[in-house]
Amino acid sequence: MASADISYEELKALMEKGGLLLVDVRSKEEVDRGRIPGSIHIPAVDQVESDMSLDPAAFQQKFGVPKPPQDTPDLVFHCQMGRRGAAATEKARGLGFQKARNYKGGYKEWSEKEGK
Repeated sequence: MASADISYEELKALMEKGGLLLVDVRSKEEVDRGRIPGSIHIPAVDQVESDMSLDPAAFQQKFGVPKPPQDTPDLVFHCQMGRRGAAATEKARGLGFQKARNYKGGYKEWSEKEGK
């Protein structure tokens, strides 16, 4: 199975390519302080299973973006430092999103590299 982690450089490449669904699993308070552009917000790891199990129409209505197919390589989770992102990635893989990955640097690394 492909590695569940991706680097900052890999994330940037996916963002440039387009079609990426980046899911931020930090708390609302954390997201209010800054976020990675284009990400959608699922405010708790416990909600990943219910939100990623929504039917496509409900998912689109809730998040304003199409629900990705289960075999997409373009599904990435992240949190602040990597731990919650890894847990969310495991949950998504358990739902059949076998290629879901975790941006392990998290928002902390992102904001440092982007000079936020």
